[in-house]
Amino acid sequence: MRYIRYAFWAGVGIVLIVVALANRGEVTLNLLPATLADLLGLGYSVTLPLFLVILGGVVAGLLIGFVWEWLREHRFRAEKARAERELRQTQREIRRLKGKQAEGKDEVLALLDENG
Repeated sequence: MRYIRYAFWAGVGIVLIVVALANRGEVTLNLLPATLADLLGLGYSVTLPLFLVILGGVVAGLLIGFVWEWLREHRFRAEKARAERELRQTQREIRRLKGKQAEGKDEVLALLDENG
């Protein structure tokens, strides 16, 4: 199984290298369209190789997806935490009730009742 994982990551690495080599041309990324940049005075731009733009877009998409999924699953995590709190409270109450039931009994008999 380990070799399959290594082969998979080697394949991913080869594909990324091939994409990088095929897209080495430089592109200019602008923060805003030219007319809006002139109007607001925010004419920031950067020149990068195209493969960095492609891979950066993939990474940004993955991060946005992870954050979106984490936010979407919040209610499930909160529900699980609430259920665990209720379970602990119920277990404490059971122990307390068993302790009251065992009051006045012989210690050995109380232990036997508690365990089974």
